[in-house]
Amino acid sequence: MFKLFLSSLLAASLLLSTALLARPQESPLPPSGISHTSDCAPFLRYTIRRLHSQVQLDLCELTAGKPVLIVNTASHCGFTPQFKGLEAIHQKYQSQGLVVLGFPSDDFFQEEDEEKDTAKVCFVNYGVTFPMLKTVNVRGSDAHPIFKHLADKTTSPKWNFYKYLISDNGSHIKHFNSRVTPDDTEFIQAIEAVL
Repeated sequence: MFKLFLSSLLAASLLLSTALLARPQESPLPPSGISHTSDCAPFLRYTIRRLHSQVQLDLCELTAGKPVLIVNTASHCGFTPQFKGLEAIHQKYQSQGLVVLGFPSDDFFQEEDEEKDTAKVCFVNYGVTFPMLKTVNVRGSDAHPIFKHLADKTTSPKWNFYKYLISDNGSHIKHFNSRVTPDDTEFIQAIEAVL
């Protein structure tokens, strides 16, 4: 009888520990009393995994009260060299508060199959140091909620390297298509206007 009880107890504790460890890879953040949450755009209240990592990034904490540039990226696209210009923007404006976030996506069939290969393109080939996040869908019914919001407020990405410039409180969003390069005068002026 004691062995049966012990076996049941062991099974229950194993089940509980498995459930606790099997947390989702991303999740909306619940409203809380944390001060940065009130400064965070509601559609950025997510934790999401970094590219080729198990580290979760709290987007609300990272972006609270700061302008944000969100870009959907791909590793094998004619616009992939824009990583270099995006990194230059990150280096130039991060001290003024701009947060650059890259979201790899295979919605246009130009992304690596494995995250380690995507990470190599970003970090090794182009020297990206701004946060790159896990591969997500950026359009359609399966789009990540952040991109659903961006599509509702502006337009969904028509191709890779669509850029969304978001004001510090999230109330103003301006989009730029793939052909607008990171060093484009109008794009730079828009960035400087939100700083």
